[in-house]
Amino acid sequence: MFSYEDRLRAVQLYIKLGKRVGLTIRQLGYPTKNSLRSWYREYELRQDLPAGYVRRPRYSQADKHRAVEHFLEHGRCIAVTIKALGYPSRSLLSAWLEERHPREGGCVFGRSQELAPEAKQSAVIALCTRQTSAQAVADEVGVSRGSLYQWKNQLLGHDVSASMKRKQDASARSDQSTLEHQLDALRQDIRRLQLEKDLLKKANELLKKELGIDQQHLTNREKTLLVDALKSTYTVTELLCELDLPRSSYFYHRARLEVADKYANVRKAMTDIFERNYNCYGSRRIHASLAERSMTVSEKVVRRLMKEERLVAATSKRRRYGSYMGEISPAPDNLLNRDFNASSPNEKWLTDITEFQIPAGKVYLSPMIDCFDGLVVSWSIGTRPNAELVNTMLDAAIDKIAASGARPVVHSDRGGHYRWPGWLSRIADAKLVRSMSRKGCSPDNAACEGFFGRLKIEMFYSRDWLNTTIGEFIACLDTYIRWYNEARIKVSLGARSPIEHRRTLGIAV
Repeated sequence: MFSYEDRLRAVQLYIKLGKRVGLTIRQLGYPTKNSLRSWYREYELRQDLPAGYVRRPRYSQADKHRAVEHFLEHGRCIAVTIKALGYPSRSLLSAWLEERHPREGGCVFGRSQELAPEAKQSAVIALCTRQTSAQAVADEVGVSRGSLYQWKNQLLGHDVSASMKRKQDASARSDQSTLEHQLDALRQDIRRLQLEKDLLKKANELLKKELGIDQQHLTNREKTLLVDALKSTYTVTELLCELDLPRSSYFYHRARLEVADKYANVRKAMTDIFERNYNCYGSRRIHASLAERSMTVSEKVVRRLMKEERLVAATSKRRRYGSYMGEISPAPDNLLNRDFNASSPNEKWLTDITEFQIPAGKVYLSPMIDCFDGLVVSWSIGTRPNAELVNTMLDAAIDKIAASGARPVVHSDRGGHYRWPGWLSRIADAKLVRSMSRKGCSPDNAACEGFFGRLKIEMFYSRDWLNTTIGEFIACLDTYIRWYNEARIKVSLGARSPIEHRRTLGIAV
């Protein structure tokens, strides 16, 4: 509701601004467009605005009188009056009744406050033993039907039927008893089926068993875990009977479970080692890592604890199909002949190119592997398997042996990358010896292929690269290779990483 001054100010500003509705409302912050136009039309007709508004009452005095009289003449029930007339609300009708008939210690809406307790009891008895309708009983007592049921609920409760006149004969009672027995049997069957379902689900959650597992094949310890998990919903007797578990066995295994786990620290250390190393360590390397932490435990126990903790190392997937493009120039002999053992560093080097296909695109890796300890001497990562990729890697490897004067054998497959002029000139300038695998024979370069397999199992296959960009993937790949050289232990090297192994031998890295 706006005052006279507010409305006049709005109209005058509206005229001053050239009858621009939006600008007027933005400056004043009120009113609505329709209200402003309505005020302006009224101002044009009268050259002024009325001082105020007088709201017309919604209900006339005749409407009030009619509603009050209907209430008094039809059982004094507010609901009946509202349903018959369609107006007003309960609170409004109560106000009208208070206005016409002020209360004086009682209630004008009915006789519930005036009747004695004995009269209420008689009315409830008449309701429960009636032969006619409840409305007829209410009219006879002189109250509304709702008040009558309210008295019944106060005296007898909500669960008691409002009519007791129907007596069941012997056959009806017999039929009811039979139905009750059948209902109890159905309830027991439903509870038993629900128990079986809950046992299967809990076995899947706690024990990682399939939903179709035979419960009789479970161990007593596993059955004890299921009983403890479901005893808040079912009784212990029901669970023991369903699982066919003796009570003595249940309490025995329950006591064993409550004893502190002596391998608790070992489990925690194993999980830490497994997660810190790309989730790729098996039982042998975890056993070696535990030994470095002065935790003496057998490898058999390590395998069992890994199984219980579900520490499963990544495994290889089926290899993709690859084709050989054919010879493009004469190839040197296979000098290594699958002998990948080296007595000293920089004696035998292996190289190849592998591909990583992620949603963002393809990434290629070209490493140089030292057969002495598997150290990645140098590597290059790019988005195209071109000459620059392999030449950059070879230049970095040559720089590392420039001071030592070593002349290793560089073994590769028969790919075109290792037959281009840039590669050949670099090999010749550094006086390195070339060696190539036989045609289409990947086992001739097995040590390098093995490195690719370990890399993809431990770093690539076990992760989701859906939202990873090319740059982020290259950074992850570079980080893994550095970890492979500096931290990843190899059992064949005495549970040391390649760089740690060389430092132990006093070889400069």
